[in-house]
Amino acid sequence: MNNSFKKVVVTGLTLAMVMGGSTAAFASNDKGKGNDKDKDRGRDLKNVIETKYNDKDKNNNGIYINNMNVKNLNIKLSFDDVKGADVEWAARYIASLASKRVFEGYEDGTFQPRKTITRIEAITAAVRLMGLRDQAESAEAKAANLNFKDADKLKSSYSWATGYVSVALQNDLFEESDDMINPGKEADRLWATTLLIKALKLQDEAKTKMNTKLTFKDANKIPAGSVGYIALAIDKKLIDGYEDNTFRPNNPVTRAELAALLDRTGSQLPDNASVSGTVNTAVSNNLLTLTVQGQPYSVELDSGAFIFRNGAKVAASELRAGDEVIVRTYGGKAIFVEVKKLGNGSGNQLPDNTNFTASVSFTVSNNILTVIKDGQSYSAELASNVSIIRNGQSVAASELRVGDEILVRTSGGKVVFVAVTTLANDQQTNFTVNGTYNSYTTNSSDQVNSISINKILSDGSVQNNVYYNTTSNVTFLYATSNGTIQGDRSQLTPNRSVELRGTNNVVHTIVIK
Repeated sequence: MNNSFKKVVVTGLTLAMVMGGSTAAFASNDKGKGNDKDKDRGRDLKNVIETKYNDKDKNNNGIYINNMNVKNLNIKLSFDDVKGADVEWAARYIASLASKRVFEGYEDGTFQPRKTITRIEAITAAVRLMGLRDQAESAEAKAANLNFKDADKLKSSYSWATGYVSVALQNDLFEESDDMINPGKEADRLWATTLLIKALKLQDEAKTKMNTKLTFKDANKIPAGSVGYIALAIDKKLIDGYEDNTFRPNNPVTRAELAALLDRTGSQLPDNASVSGTVNTAVSNNLLTLTVQGQPYSVELDSGAFIFRNGAKVAASELRAGDEVIVRTYGGKAIFVEVKKLGNGSGNQLPDNTNFTASVSFTVSNNILTVIKDGQSYSAELASNVSIIRNGQSVAASELRVGDEILVRTSGGKVVFVAVTTLANDQQTNFTVNGTYNSYTTNSSDQVNSISINKILSDGSVQNNVYYNTTSNVTFLYATSNGTIQGDRSQLTPNRSVELRGTNNVVHTIVIK
């Protein structure tokens, strides 16, 4: 397995399967309409997150060709031309891919969902889906020598794509016998499906299914050497046939269809730009609070965040405690939230109209108290007249410390009384952990407020994507041969070795090695 792909596997958070289910990416009826369930989920998805970008960074295929600072990125998540029963079903897939910068729209603000896709566009999207965009856009990849008969044509007509073809070669997305790239050729259903199975690194599994008897009426049009790839794609629910029981392997793929196939493939690949967790409480003051791997995690919602729940785009107020979600962030704010599983509205909320003891697990932010009770994380809004007693005095919520043992009283769904029974300073627990860096989030003041690492355990094994909250003034140190010097967060790069130092599970120092 290519080392870069291993990196993605190690650092990524595994996406849950896309909601809905059994109807596959390219399925349609004889009139060319998508599956009804997908159409319902795709209606009325309107959301654009407007920041700045440079037009020259995009080519005429709607593909960004240069690395750009995230804060100078235009992320358009829905498009006015994704209208009509034959394409509306794909709107959710399009929004999801756009939020990951895998497959985007055109400079004029359109997506052109009915336009057929070229092979070079599909290869580019597949490489990005695998998390290899930076590698493909590196100077080394762009300067690679390509031993294809039409390499000169690629460099003259699609110069931006040289690095993508080079990385695709390294990751076995081409056949060993391929001597042409055919960049401008339309991608058909058979070719595109095979490409995505290869992106999943499932060639060996596909080969075990070569003797599968496909039941499509036109199964005889599928080459024997491709049967296993189609059979596996069907098993993985990436694709299906048409309602007349044909597969139509030679049909060209539209941009809407490729979006669906890419997103369903992406659901089975790690995604290190996303966080999976459970909503703790209703969104308050634009703050989304989750439990991620047993730890509290909070992130500010962008004012134009795209939130997909129960088959439709909704307002943040529609998120419910207990909802299981995937969150993608840019610039320290959440821009895309997808509810994978509906909560019942009460999950991870503090018990109401009762007294109980707990431990403060997160500094109060946006009037939300987050605690650990019986090993579980809970959150609730503080009432406007809440009484908080600490060290014998009435204090503001900001005086509560992580690790404080507290007695809590709730009423009407809000916390009305908090008394600290044991001060955190009486039971400080210092810790040091080592691992490799994944990602961090920032608050509205652009301060780091959480960090994710692949933690190295005492037995030498690795626990992936462990989240820690950080103090607002977390210290960065850079390790040198002569000790440590003052560093900064710009030195945090994926898979960089780090040491986290903290107290009561909150990091105060990050040592970059």
